[in-house]
Amino acid sequence: EAAAAAEARRPEASRALGEALARVMAGAAEADPARVAQELALLAVKADVTEEIDRLSAHVAAARGLLAEAGAVGRKFDFLMQEFMREANTLCAKSGNAALTRIGLDLKTVIDQMREQVQNVE
Repeated sequence: EAAAAAEARRPEASRALGEALARVMAGAAEADPARVAQELALLAVKADVTEEIDRLSAHVAAARGLLAEAGAVGRKFDFLMQEFMREANTLCAKSGNAALTRIGLDLKTVIDQMREQVQNVE
């Protein structure tokens, strides 16, 4: 769901970035276009949530692996819940979109519920 929302926000983010660029260039005719392009690239990279979504997917796979293990996995799960929460927090911080923020907040709620359950796992 987060991946779909991130993809859906792409056109709006691109439009907003283009409008911001137009405002900057209109107000600063002497701005170096190469430097402006570098700054825009940095902003685009900072707003990209692909890495967070990929890590969340990897964490889901790791959780499934832990569920299949025999023996004590409580501490491993507890650490994994911290990693889940870190990615969900970053997803919310970078979202720039109400739908993606809602998904991130929903994730945080579920992760917190999972963490409560993990506290009971040996």
